[in-house]
Amino acid sequence: MRFSSFTYLVGQGLHNMRANRLMTLASMGVLTVCMILVGAAYLLGVNVDAVVGYIGSQNESYVIINDEATDEQVTALGDQIAAVSGVSSVVYISREETLSQWDSLLGSYTDLYADLQADNPLPQMYRVAVSDVSQMESIMTQIQSMDYVDGVNAAVNLADTFVSLQRVISYICIGLVGVLALVSIVVISNTIRITVFARRKEIAIMKLVGATNGFIRFPFFVEGTTSGLLAAAISSGIVCGSYYAIYRWYIEHPSNLTTLLGGSLVPLQDVWYYVVIGFVVFGFVLCGIGTATSIRKHLNV
Repeated sequence: MRFSSFTYLVGQGLHNMRANRLMTLASMGVLTVCMILVGAAYLLGVNVDAVVGYIGSQNESYVIINDEATDEQVTALGDQIAAVSGVSSVVYISREETLSQWDSLLGSYTDLYADLQADNPLPQMYRVAVSDVSQMESIMTQIQSMDYVDGVNAAVNLADTFVSLQRVISYICIGLVGVLALVSIVVISNTIRITVFARRKEIAIMKLVGATNGFIRFPFFVEGTTSGLLAAAISSGIVCGSYYAIYRWYIEHPSNLTTLLGGSLVPLQDVWYYVVIGFVVFGFVLCGIGTATSIRKHLNV
């Protein structure tokens, strides 16, 4: 295709948008609403998944050290635990620290520190955190088999519960996005068909005067693509702008619930490009290709 023909057909597509502005606005409006719903479902899923992951990561396990272990053996055990794949942190807790913690917890009932300071029966231990809570059981099994380990206190069942909850929520959000995307495709496809049907006489006249199928399709493709990209831009602005406003309000009004859920929502800079790219692809494919293919049956004149 020559450049002059290309620019002419692009101009025709843009002219058709202005000439049929009501149908163009209708298709853009429907697509924008559908994109906003899909974007909202995606951001909800991302944040719910992050919250569940944060809560699950707060599960810490305690490794009880044998009383007969020397200082060198205790240090070596800590290094061995830290070397296990999946362990994110290892913190040593001495007998004195353990006693101090229990004394603070029971301080209003008894002077535990004074009673047991001279003969402290509490064990020394390591507090271990894992990077992936789903691996907690296998990691703790490895640690349990190490020398100078008397026992492991790990909330494996609770960890499994968080993993299952995270998986279920992820499936629900993926399903929600999928359903909304399917509804969007059906609605937009029908809107495009109505738009093309309303201009079937124009297509027939162009075909009768000798225009090729590609020549007829291209302005419709330009029209559909431009509508889709404009809808993507509008949707991106609304979704990202609204999310940023919610994000700012959330961090500027902290509460106990905020701390419990990880302190903050997922930052906009971590997700905006997924939203924008998804909208652009969605608008381009659905409107551009959908419009061009919807006129196929009207080309058989």
